[in-house]
Amino acid sequence: MKKNILYAVTTVLFSVTITFSQKINYSSLLIPAELKENANAVVRNQSIDITIEDVDKMVVKERRTVTVLNKLGDRNVAMYESYDNDTRITELHAFIYDALGNQIKKYKERDFTDVSAVDGGTLYSDSRVKYLDYTPITYPYTVVFESEYKTSTTGFIPWWLPINGYYIAVEKGQYSIKNPTGIPLRKKETNFEGFKIESASSETEISYSITNQKAIKYENNAVSYREILPKATITLDKFNLKGVYGEYTNWNEFGKWMYEKLLTGRDVLDEATKTKIQELVKGVNDPIEKAKIVYQFMQDKTRYISVQVGIGGWEPIAANLVDKVGYGDCKGLTNYTKALLDAAGVTSYYTIVYADEKRDIDKDFSSIQGNHVILNLPNKGKDIWLECTSQTMPFGFLGDFTDDRNVLVVTPEGGVIKRTTVYKDEVNLQTTKGAIQFKEDGSLNATLKIVSQGLQYDDKYSNEGYTEDELIKHYKSSVWNYNNNLEIQSSKLENNKKDIVFTEDLEISIKNYASINAQEYLFRVNVFNKNSFVPKRYRTRNLPLKIARGYKDVDEFEIKIPEGYTLSALPPIKELSTKFGSYKVIFTKIDDNTFKYNRSIAIKEGVYPKEDYKLYRSFRRSIAKYENLRIAITKK
Repeated sequence: MKKNILYAVTTVLFSVTITFSQKINYSSLLIPAELKENANAVVRNQSIDITIEDVDKMVVKERRTVTVLNKLGDRNVAMYESYDNDTRITELHAFIYDALGNQIKKYKERDFTDVSAVDGGTLYSDSRVKYLDYTPITYPYTVVFESEYKTSTTGFIPWWLPINGYYIAVEKGQYSIKNPTGIPLRKKETNFEGFKIESASSETEISYSITNQKAIKYENNAVSYREILPKATITLDKFNLKGVYGEYTNWNEFGKWMYEKLLTGRDVLDEATKTKIQELVKGVNDPIEKAKIVYQFMQDKTRYISVQVGIGGWEPIAANLVDKVGYGDCKGLTNYTKALLDAAGVTSYYTIVYADEKRDIDKDFSSIQGNHVILNLPNKGKDIWLECTSQTMPFGFLGDFTDDRNVLVVTPEGGVIKRTTVYKDEVNLQTTKGAIQFKEDGSLNATLKIVSQGLQYDDKYSNEGYTEDELIKHYKSSVWNYNNNLEIQSSKLENNKKDIVFTEDLEISIKNYASINAQEYLFRVNVFNKNSFVPKRYRTRNLPLKIARGYKDVDEFEIKIPEGYTLSALPPIKELSTKFGSYKVIFTKIDDNTFKYNRSIAIKEGVYPKEDYKLYRSFRRSIAKYENLRIAITKK
């Protein structure tokens, strides 16, 4: 009897101990103080286990525990899993714990919301996602997320990104790939230096782990976290993609596989369309001029809509179908444009790129990469690139969506890495010429002609589509929001798509611009292109400085002061010249009532060591100070 009582007590105590230790494990109080520093969230434990059972069989299991410390950390919860006709979710759970480690919510797969994995602009997609959108009541809280899926597509092996951004600390992260059948694979380890990473590999297994990694605080004008945080990329030499078998060990082989398996046979056009294209280019011998005609035809005929069907979203819909329905996604429209150019006798190549954020296709490691498709036209060493999803983009212009990055050009002979057009520094030019007339009451009238090229053209050409009210609102709230009482009297926009130049002719008035008292009439001389940007001050800079885009602005204004006033001495020349760019202001007196104001600012794109940050800040601070320069005039 005593033995049974003792056994029962021991069992209860053991159960209580287990329960208590589980709560302690999820308590935010146990997170080391140094991991909370600069962190919005702490990954307590993450394990990703991948098993490659065969060329067409892969199992991916993940268990992730994240403590969210504040509202900004909510984005790091990521409770979702994707699936499609080729991928089946076999496990999906989530548990929520409060700050002390008490479980407050439990979710099973049926509690997750099931939606399309692509946006509302998509015509059709078999890609779906099950997600959980939890709204916390208090902070901190902890999420335990568990998932497993099985797929026959082995072309996409999840990468290891143990620190997925700034302001995230990692207590423990693990990643393993088991490859029991010994399918040949390749790996690339990036930015491992300086991080507490352990790795091991054998013929059938690769593993990585990281422990006690402090959060990295973002600093203004810093490089992307992708450029400095560790990453492991792994790919199979033999793989399956939606039922299509493939083999490659380099970009040439990958491009050849893609051309033969995903593109061949999808460029067929109806004879009537071919005849139409051939009639349009009849008598034109220059292939580039032919391409311009075909590109305009494509832009007039089609519109963009996402169509995520085919082999994992990688196979374009057939050219004749795009021709029939008049729409397609980047793959379909690019493939369609290529087919039209073929009909015109112009060579072009389907090209894979990372769009939007400036990222390179890794030229040293072939794997399935990229998120967008454009078209390449070889042109005697000066490649021309076409964005086929826009109805308004000029021929041969990319803008900052796909410029200056490594891309994969897919040819019949194989894949080739090339670099897209670079819009460097002074190519991104804005010139402003104008006349300003100041009035006795402190108001002014002005006429401006603003001409923009390069990426400054890219920033503006869409203004052509604004209504009059939208355009006025744009100028008043975005361009010249620092000028109170500004009114647009008239505006005329000209979009020269041939030369890729955007021109704005404007008449503007501003009431009460100058300050007037009995002694003087005071006004800020830079009315229409004030640049007040000053980088944030850091006592200690830890990250490299990155100036993402270079540009040049050149302004020339003739300024007339009111009758009855006189100019005294004008300011001397102001000139700054640094490795980051230059700044120059010149005043020239024309007569007693008129002077010229010439200003130029040039900023150079580049990545600079962290030690240069103070110098850059000093340069921009000097510019910002002089941009507020005021001139005082006195009555005669």
